[in-house]
Amino acid sequence: MKSMDDSIAAISTGTGGAVSIIRISGRNSLQITDSIWKGGKKLGASTRRTMLLGKCTSPDKSFFEQAIAVFFPGPSSYTGEDMVELHCHGGPLVSRKVLELVISAGARQADPGEFTCRAFLNSKIDLTQAEGVSEIISAQSTMALNLAERQTSGILGKTVREIRSTLVHVLSECESHLDFPEENLDWAPDAQLCENIDDACSKIKNLLRYRAEGAILREGIRIVIAGKPNVGKSSLLNLLLGYDRAIVTPLPGTTRDTVEEHASIRNIPVRLIDTAGIREADNLIENKGIERSLASIRQAQIILWLLDASADHAGEIRTMREHVSGKENVIAVWNKIDLIAKSAKLPATGLETAEISTVNNSGIELLLDVIEKSVWGYPHTDEPETAVSIRHSSLLEEALEALPGAVENIRCRNWELSSVNLHAAISALGKITGEDASPDILDEIVQIEFLLA
Repeated sequence: MKSMDDSIAAISTGTGGAVSIIRISGRNSLQITDSIWKGGKKLGASTRRTMLLGKCTSPDKSFFEQAIAVFFPGPSSYTGEDMVELHCHGGPLVSRKVLELVISAGARQADPGEFTCRAFLNSKIDLTQAEGVSEIISAQSTMALNLAERQTSGILGKTVREIRSTLVHVLSECESHLDFPEENLDWAPDAQLCENIDDACSKIKNLLRYRAEGAILREGIRIVIAGKPNVGKSSLLNLLLGYDRAIVTPLPGTTRDTVEEHASIRNIPVRLIDTAGIREADNLIENKGIERSLASIRQAQIILWLLDASADHAGEIRTMREHVSGKENVIAVWNKIDLIAKSAKLPATGLETAEISTVNNSGIELLLDVIEKSVWGYPHTDEPETAVSIRHSSLLEEALEALPGAVENIRCRNWELSSVNLHAAISALGKITGEDASPDILDEIVQIEFLLA
């Protein structure tokens, strides 16, 4: 990790918009800005948190950019340090030139995530909130965004700290028995200590209840659209995306390679993968595409196997079973129902099934219902207040594993071993919020791809 004494700078907005913001943080941020800020009121304590109009000018006056500057004195800033924001025009060249001026005046280019890392190190946020910033930026659905917003607000960190505080209190009782064995202190009853640990276990288990939701909302679901040629795979991809991403023609074998796009289906972030039609082909390029299709099917979390309702039903089902037999989360999707009689009954497939027409969009909502059910595995109506990540759940399980031993040792009045168990649980919980953060964890924060860097 680089020195915290440096003043750092970076473009903290996406380029190409109307306005671009260059952020500067560090003890020399005000002096650095003063050296390039001309034609406006002087930045300082008297103008803190006030938007000032002026110009960013190079020393030789060969470049200037009209801008707005705002000074945020520490510790009341995002990073906890003195900070300046320069709001300039949003063109990539303009913002890059203003950043070069700031760096030439004494700042250095911030590493990815370094602003948020400084906020963490200066106790402005905990580690769960730092992760929440990254998740806001990468969110691919409204539910994922809401979850990230709640995590950034500190709900998860607060819950974990409350559990940890309970265990710290129990630990202090156990260690006081060790330190003052002959004293008749006002110790809490052993049963009360065990009850406190049981309560902590219940709260940890409640957090772990939503780890599946956390993984889905953060990582997304890989959905592969597969089937024989010309059954409407690319048409379904375009429908689910809401725009024409894949080429659609009446000719079999139009799709020669996999086509991947991100989407949100019923608030579930998904990666949709359209595949080449599976058949015996003589064309070398098409065969390569079919090989990739089969590889995608093997890696899929959900397979939408399209069947042609207007073709030989038995043949369609037989081909499907050849390729997805034994796989979980396969949805049989009968397409082209507009080409058969309304009274016609399609054969059972033994799988979750949907009947659609990509021509007139019929049955699409029912297909989305089936996909939603396959993802969650149960009715999913309310958003969880918190949903832990893979890192969080691993540490929560580590804490949960240590606590039954603590209860057993307290009951046996083996205070030394109960303290060992409690220390392990408290340490694991502290790693979630960063209270027991190691240098490796801090390096991991810096390496997270934040937009702010």
